[in-house]
Amino acid sequence: MKKTWSILLTMVLFVGLLAGCGSDDSASGNDTSDKGESKETKRIALVIPEKIGVNPFFALMDKGLKKAGDEFGVEVKTIESTDPASIEQNLRTAVAEKYDLIITATFQMEDALRKVAAENPDVPFAIVDTVVDLPNVRSVVFREHEAAYLLGAAAGLSTKTGKVGNVVADDIPIMHKYTTGFAEGAKSVRPDIEIFVNYVGSFSDPAKAKEFALLQNSKGADFIAGLSAVGDLGVFEAAKEKGFYTSGQDTDNTNVDPEHVVLAQLKGADTVTYETVKDFNEDKFSFEVLDYGLKEGGVGLTYVTHESETPLNDFIGQENVDKLKAIADDIIAGKIKVTNALEQ
Repeated sequence: MKKTWSILLTMVLFVGLLAGCGSDDSASGNDTSDKGESKETKRIALVIPEKIGVNPFFALMDKGLKKAGDEFGVEVKTIESTDPASIEQNLRTAVAEKYDLIITATFQMEDALRKVAAENPDVPFAIVDTVVDLPNVRSVVFREHEAAYLLGAAAGLSTKTGKVGNVVADDIPIMHKYTTGFAEGAKSVRPDIEIFVNYVGSFSDPAKAKEFALLQNSKGADFIAGLSAVGDLGVFEAAKEKGFYTSGQDTDNTNVDPEHVVLAQLKGADTVTYETVKDFNEDKFSFEVLDYGLKEGGVGLTYVTHESETPLNDFIGQENVDKLKAIADDIIAGKIKVTNALEQ
């Protein structure tokens, strides 16, 4: 009997010893985590001033955000604003949900960001396509005037009538970067060119944009640049109806109607959003103004600086593309200085 109890006692002690060892291993695992071997997932929010699907610029930002999230294992979320009144509240929601970085974009967000960022100095923010001068805000801007110069040069080289047009979203400073750059480029290759400019008064009015495109075409313009965001859809419609040539903005939309939409002035909203997330994830994030132009691949023109799946239209032609590539090289090298209307 004593022998039996002795065996049982030995087994109990052995099991207890094993359990004790298991507890030590578990505690060691927690200690390893505390020492930083398990990295906490960063959370980044993109707050945009409207719904995705309206302006391609914001769709590009969303694309860049998701690409970065997938590649770097970052938790990302896009918060869409349904109307101007919800913009500030959406920024405050992102702050309340304790996102590690909050990205937003365009002049539409400036006032709300200045207010919310100033009230939350420990929260890092980034804004794309404009500048907000606060110590906790990174601003990312583009040298759109460089790409606009290329677009204007393309129009000047290609026009048969010597008359071209710009249908522009609004008569505001940032849009003058486009019109001024376009005019300089066009006149650099054809000094006697005539350029018509009309302002829609909105970034989302295709009907009004179409009216102005038809008006400019009636005056002899055979190439009309769409510089009106969503309004470009109206310019495209007019081009198809009347048989003139046109171009779009931000993303390559030549596939919409390759017979008439022959160029696209590109702006890499997806690229700069991706790079912003990358910098933050790699602890290289700084609060400064970053400027993306032709040299950095932040802006460009289809067929000249970026390839396109749409075949080159004969209205532009390879000979002109080759000339435009040389012009782009000169801009990058500093041989051609394009006026930035915001600095005048």
